[in-house]
Amino acid sequence: MLIAGFPAGAWGTNCYLVAPAAGAECVIIDPGHQAAEGVEEALKKHRLKPVAVVLTHGHIDHVASVVPVCGAHDVPAWIHPEDRYMMSDPEKALGRSIGMPLMGELTVGEPDEVRELTDGVKLSLAGLEFSVAHAPGHTRGSVTFQMPETAEIPSVFFSGDLLFAGSIGRTDLPGGSMDDMLVSLARVCLPLDDSTVVLSGHGPQTTIGQERATNPYLRQVAAEGQGAPKAPRRGM
Repeated sequence: MLIAGFPAGAWGTNCYLVAPAAGAECVIIDPGHQAAEGVEEALKKHRLKPVAVVLTHGHIDHVASVVPVCGAHDVPAWIHPEDRYMMSDPEKALGRSIGMPLMGELTVGEPDEVRELTDGVKLSLAGLEFSVAHAPGHTRGSVTFQMPETAEIPSVFFSGDLLFAGSIGRTDLPGGSMDDMLVSLARVCLPLDDSTVVLSGHGPQTTIGQERATNPYLRQVAAEGQGAPKAPRRGM
């Protein structure tokens, strides 16, 4: 399997291209702010053909390049229905204006084809299988994508802004909820094997085992502790 990832834009949001191998069809995950050029470079380098864009949630730092990327390759975008409005109305999602200079660089709106994600569905795209889990907390429509373990590689978990190396996504923007976040961490992350590779929306890759041992939020829900720990959180 081939996974090509790079941080893009003002928020350093990780965009991923996933394919069975070089020269094959691929899925693009979270083409965010200023990601279109990096996507095209990765497609050319690895000789990939996109078949879909899938989105972990609707914040502008994860969806800002959806329209140009989908338009350039005539592919659909998949998003949870509770976050769909954010593609056309990013300022409402933030609860404030993100500023005219930045807005001037963005192409907001929906691509020609939008398909909706639901909890528990298995997406078969580009010869790959992605299990979708609804994981509210960062936003109401946040989801994660898990790829199954094979004889060659461990399971891969695209966590979006649910789980980071050493931290979690912020919950103080509209639609965020710390209570929902902790429930999602317990329901979605804790059952995963320690060997599962975590590729998050921001920051370096990690594993579930590493986070189970060191992440204060995951440790809290594993121990069924009281109250939310204080640790730095990332994401827009």
